Formats: sequence, structure tokens, C-alpha cells
Amino acid sequence: MDRNAAVRQPWVPPVPEPVTAGPPRGIDRPVLTQSWLDLTFVHWAVEPAAVSPLLPPGCVPDTHGGVTYAGLIAFRMHRIGWFGLPGLPYFGTFPETNVRLYSVDAAGRRGVVFRSLETSRLAAALVARAGFGLPYMWARMAVRRDGRRISYASARRWPGPRGARSRLTVTVGARIAEPTPLEHFLTARWALHSRAFGRTLHLPNSHPRWALYRAGLEECRDDLVGAAGLPRPEGEPVSVLYSPGVPVRFALPSPGTAEESGAAEDPGARRSRERGRS
Repeated sequence: MDRNAAVRQPWVPPVPEPVTAGPPRGIDRPVLTQSWLDLTFVHWAVEPAAVSPLLPPGCVPDTHGGVTYAGLIAFRMHRIGWFGLPGLPYFGTFPETNVRLYSVDAAGRRGVVFRSLETSRLAAALVARAGFGLPYMWARMAVRRDGRRISYASARRWPGPRGARSRLTVTVGARIAEPTPLEHFLTARWALHSRAFGRTLHLPNSHPRWALYRAGLEECRDDLVGAAGLPRPEGEPVSVLYSPGVPVRFALPSPGTAEESGAAEDPGARRSRERGRS
């Protein structure tokens, strides 16, 4: 065996693909379809070093202006469908609130990493956990709308920490004619990264360009960000946005790890994860 072939190449940070308002790749044959409705996006800035250990192997924090972000996203999932079949009206329709981070994999593909996803459907949580390695949680949830005022409530049932809660209320404001670069960065995410079956996966999605609105934050009482292993937010969020929603298509997953793509992994992130397991 050529000894030089076994020498690991030095780690080079991935060059992220451009942030685009529309999907960079189309999806002709979706494996999964759904709609996301009445979404509220709440974001806080966090230091990349604080979240790097929370990302799957082969991923590093995606940054904008030297910082990355933690998102609390509340919405209504509507009619999940598989392999071109009609969406399910009951089991595929439910409130959801997720905590997410922003990632770049070894191929430079931007995405999100979910630290938790609350749903009121136990069956949906079990399928997503088993099939895609997504940390879905079963919760009591409600979404209520009164004119331009929308409230989202969640209380976790399973798994722990049982009783972790979130209550979010916003008032929808004016439509945004042209989102800022940061608003594109936080919302125009065309994939997710997850860890399943011992592999980091890249799951691309496609949907129409977001219609975004300003939103006034009336109430935000949240345990979910801290329960997801993130620093508890301090101060006001840097961004609060609303969208009436989009139809979404997902493609089959592809490898997203450094090992499987042939690239080296950030040694600092690897050491941080190993310290977290010890």
C-alpha cells in the first residue's frame, strides 16, 4: 500500500454555494411533498464555535458577517404526501415548531440542521425519527389566528425534557418588497443535513420564492432553544419574519459527510464532538 495515499489531506473549509432566492436545483421526481403554512421565523445570532459541536460530521456552521444563527420556526404542516401520492389530510397535517441551525457540508452545499422538531402527531414523529434521523418530538400544540395576529403554543410530551414549552405570538406587518441579504440567508435554505444509519445525509428541497412580511413579536416564552443544547437567547431577536407559506418538494437524500465526499473534516469540530460524547 502506498504510504502517501494514507496521509490525510489538510482540512480546507468548504466554499459555500451562493445564497439564492430560488432553488438552485429543480426536483423532477419528489420523494416527499408537503406545504408549510403560516410560518413565523425568529432568529438570534450565536457564535459559530458554540454550535459547531452540534452539527453532523462533515458539516460546519454557515455564517453571515462572521456569525451564525439559531432559528425558532413555528408553522402549520399541511398534507404530507409520498412518491407523488395525494397528501394525507390528518396524519400529514399538524402544527410544528422547530429549532434549527445553519450548515455547510463538505461539498459546499448550504442547509439547515434541526436540533428539535415539535409535532402533535406521534406517528409522524416516529416515522421521521426512524427514517431520516430527525429529532421529532411529540407535543401538545395549537396554532390560532385572529386577523393579523397569530399565536403558536407547544408543550412537549415525549421524549424529554417532558414539558418543554414554547409560546410565540406575532402581528403580521407589511410585505417585504426585497429581502435583505440576511433575510435571504435565514430563509432561502434548499436542503437539510441530518445523521441517520451512521451517515450524514443531505436532503434537498425545492419551493417557490418566499413571500416574506415584517412581523412584530408580541410574546416569546420559549424552553425549546435551551432544551436543544443551544445557549439560551439573550436580548431581542435580530430578525422576526412571517410568510403565508409555500408548497415544498423533497428529493432522495445523498451523502453529506466529509469521508463520503472525499474531503477532510474540520478537526476542531471533530474534537468538540468527541469531547461532548465523553
